[in-house]
Amino acid sequence: MNNRFLNGKILPSLIIFAIPLMLSLFLQALYGAADLFVVGQFGSPESISAVATGSQVMVAVTAIVTGLTMGVTVLIGQAIGLKDNQKAGITVCGMIKLFTLVSLILTVILIIFAPFIVKIMSVPVAAKTQTANYIRICGSGMIFITLYNAISGIFRGIGNSKTPFLFIAIACIINIILDFIFVGFFNMDAAGAALATIIAQACSVLFSLLYLKKHKLPFKIKKSYFKNKGNVKNILIVGAPIALQDFLVSISFLIITSIINNLGLTESASIGIAEKLFVFLSIVPMSFLSTLATFVAQNIGNNNLKRANQALFIASALSFCFGTAVFLLTFFKGDFLASIFSKDTAIINATALYFKSCSFEYLIISLSFCMLGYFNGLKKTIFVMAQGLITAFFIRIPLSYYLSKLPNTSMLKIGLAVPLSAAVSLILCIIYFIILKLKLKKDKNLYNYL
Repeated sequence: MNNRFLNGKILPSLIIFAIPLMLSLFLQALYGAADLFVVGQFGSPESISAVATGSQVMVAVTAIVTGLTMGVTVLIGQAIGLKDNQKAGITVCGMIKLFTLVSLILTVILIIFAPFIVKIMSVPVAAKTQTANYIRICGSGMIFITLYNAISGIFRGIGNSKTPFLFIAIACIINIILDFIFVGFFNMDAAGAALATIIAQACSVLFSLLYLKKHKLPFKIKKSYFKNKGNVKNILIVGAPIALQDFLVSISFLIITSIINNLGLTESASIGIAEKLFVFLSIVPMSFLSTLATFVAQNIGNNNLKRANQALFIASALSFCFGTAVFLLTFFKGDFLASIFSKDTAIINATALYFKSCSFEYLIISLSFCMLGYFNGLKKTIFVMAQGLITAFFIRIPLSYYLSKLPNTSMLKIGLAVPLSAAVSLILCIIYFIILKLKLKKDKNLYNYL
């Protein structure tokens, strides 16, 4: 896979790497959606609201881990491009130290502050207890979430996207089975869904560790590497801006959920369903974001900017075709998508209205996500963080709040904030890309990070 990234035709290389990523994202989305689906079939509107809100909280917290993981992936990718096995090994040692500390801190925060989180999320009174229980149970499994992402980040950095797919496939199958047992048979509602989630993640991590014993990495990890003072720092330099951006953007979605929660239980459940479906519907641009980060990082390590640029345009074209299809689906068949997760007519109608207005987002992110992956591969993560914060906190949240306060407001009106903020993100990405090209004319070593 590494040779494909550095040599040969670009399109097949991107597709071969992206397909397992798409499948992984699909299973990861299915993994999270299974909780909502099973609770929607066997539980009450309160339990639907609890799982919808609680899972969004977990997505926000997990964003910290996945953001830092991107830093690991990019650094290992560049080391592979440089053929510097020592640098790759040092990066993994830094990851182990950093991720152990992060997982412990997040676990304590989620368990202790679950009631406070529920309060600031404006969770409907009937769903407060279940939501807090969901957060606490999932929080106790943060170590497994962190380990899974860390190991997957290593494999993607070396150009292997197939192995992480196996890890998530195992977790997904176990999670779905346990959901039906805990929620459908034992009627444990949101708590059962959360318990199924952490058990499945633990099983996935166990399998990944066993896999690593039999399939060695292409570089060695020595005890002396743990003493390297710069290994954690290097990960933070690249990954911290992404982690902060992903976390704060997720927080922005929680704030929007909180705004909509004030409108009632139906609206609370509908926004949860829409956000859960987003993960499915954005699989292609999200996979190309990760694919380009690795592809660009390896080619920058190999001092081949031209090939990295070509990959960006090829991936963007493929992604946009998919985005057009998703736009049509969400605009015209939002009610069908909502009916997958709920039988409640009011919830289905509210979700469909929200999809009508936010469907245009899928056209826009098909391009902007590819550009963000490209910038991550260049280690331009400060810009990635900045544009994310600007669009979330200066566009999406204020607009959502304003539209929610309009007389006779509806999910249709509130949803307009979504494509408008996405459009701002794309505009910022295009402007920054042009700026980098202009700087390159003056400084031929602009992209030489080695």
